[in-house]
Amino acid sequence: MPAAEPVSDTEAEALFADLADLPALALAVSGGPDSTALLVLAARWRANLGHGPKLFAVTVDHGLRPASRQEARRVAQLAGKLGIDHKTVRWTGRKPVTGLQEKARNARYQLLGREARRYGARHLLTAHTLDDQAETVLFRMARGSGLAGLGAMARVTPLGDLWLIRPMLAVPKERLVATLRARKIAFADDPSNRDPRFTRVRWRKIFPTLEGEGLDATRLATLARRLRRANAALEAVVDVVAQRADIAAPGGPITLDAGEFRKLPEEIALRLLGRAVASVGSEGSVELGKLEDLLAAILSAMDARKVPRPRQRGTLAGAMVTVSGDRITVESAPARRNPSKSPQKRGSRGRKSLFTKGG
Repeated sequence: MPAAEPVSDTEAEALFADLADLPALALAVSGGPDSTALLVLAARWRANLGHGPKLFAVTVDHGLRPASRQEARRVAQLAGKLGIDHKTVRWTGRKPVTGLQEKARNARYQLLGREARRYGARHLLTAHTLDDQAETVLFRMARGSGLAGLGAMARVTPLGDLWLIRPMLAVPKERLVATLRARKIAFADDPSNRDPRFTRVRWRKIFPTLEGEGLDATRLATLARRLRRANAALEAVVDVVAQRADIAAPGGPITLDAGEFRKLPEEIALRLLGRAVASVGSEGSVELGKLEDLLAAILSAMDARKVPRPRQRGTLAGAMVTVSGDRITVESAPARRNPSKSPQKRGSRGRKSLFTKGG
């Protein structure tokens, strides 16, 4: 196998080209090979450009390894040599025993976002690579994600009032390592990247077998791109249906024509129902599996109705859904008297219990 080629200045120019007119960019730099390459390539691009956004590097020290503080200092030194402002922020407080990587990631984005705002940057750059994209696709496949989840990471994603940008999402990790080695720039080696306790590490061990069957990172990333395209097309259709159903205004209640709802393709009906629940609900995002259960219960209730037609009602994510006559009503659910016996938890055990008959 030929050695990986370093990323050229011409390639770097293409990676950052659409960012040239922004006033400031915050760079998330941990000190590992990917983020160190991001720092080096962004600095060189800015220097070759001769103008462009101010660059600001932020390192989050999670305090999880003894070497992390020294690694942050090395990033600061490198940033100084490259003429880039740098700040290290620390994740303080007690660390969780379970779900460590997810909680550390959430803390990292909160700290990075805070520093970006302080610097006046509304765009945060991370060093996610082609390999990260492939791992994300596999991880979400294993979880049974829908189209949106299997679309994995987009190059540009909203992050609160900021924009998260992944300029190197199509670049293999090995090329970033080659870029640093060609310039004799050191980088940190995080041993947690080889710790089999973490799901992504276990996926990396499977990669050689998958590549042998033709399922390499490029093909997985291509799959993600095509699924994002399909997801966007479906969302555009739902936009039209939602406008016609008048569910744009938050708070509700929202009334849907049961006959028209029954005619919709199941995927469109599912997404329309999800938007209605999200619009009036009070418990955040809706799990896809529970939303599918709710849709199945609604369709079953509509198909099984007899005259006189009993009203049937269920709740999900803080929204109450009622099927009555020729209407489906989605409104805010009343406050729970006993959270431990919530309708949402009962509904997760089986579809039949999602709806109860009423007068």
